[in-house]
Amino acid sequence: MAGHSQFANIKHRKGAQDDKKAKIFTKIIREITVAAKTGQPDPEFNPRLRNAIIDARTNNMPKDRVDAAIKKATSGVAGENFEEIRYEGYAPGGVAIIVEALTDNRNRTASEVRSIFTKMGGALGETGSVGFMFDHVGIIQFEGRVASEEQMFEAAIEAGAEEVESSSEIHVAITNPENFSAARDVLIKKFGQENMLSAKLDWKAKTISEISDLEQAQKLIKLIDSLEDCDDVQSVTGNHVFVQEILEKL
Repeated sequence: MAGHSQFANIKHRKGAQDDKKAKIFTKIIREITVAAKTGQPDPEFNPRLRNAIIDARTNNMPKDRVDAAIKKATSGVAGENFEEIRYEGYAPGGVAIIVEALTDNRNRTASEVRSIFTKMGGALGETGSVGFMFDHVGIIQFEGRVASEEQMFEAAIEAGAEEVESSSEIHVAITNPENFSAARDVLIKKFGQENMLSAKLDWKAKTISEISDLEQAQKLIKLIDSLEDCDDVQSVTGNHVFVQEILEKL
């Protein structure tokens, strides 16, 4: 891995996410619902829906649940209408945090997110308070075992990625949002979807906040876990990276 990366710590958190399958499925279904309602029901002509379906497969969601969610969203029957909202704030120690949510009640979600930041020693800021510290990018992650660093670099760059970060455990290809879908599909075809950890539009920090204090790391993880446990929250991104010593203790 070249230098310090916010993606270097992704893999160790995946195990914790696996313990929250039901909540993850609920979030994926919500994303499928919004994607299907705002675009065509055919994923071949709806990049957002296709990405949601890939996310479902990566998380081993049964196909019948995916199909049922699409059918319900496109049935024409009145249902829940979700609004996309982004929150920005700081965790203890000054780590910048971006929270993306899909909600049917803006006031409820804002109250819950603000309460979590406050209880965990952070602070919720105004829109734009930390957004300038990140770039919006496509992030495609594969298991490290599927290819050498050189093989992944060549394949990802040829597919349209702008940057590739690799370690023995994980490969991360970073694209601009416009090239994301095409690059993702090329890499899935080459390396297999079963070897993909995730593929999504997300936020990449321009500057990294290195965490070398165990107490700060524990507070940060507790804040992120609490935010992710919120039903309306779809994703949480920080500009932090844990040093190896802290990772081992965690």
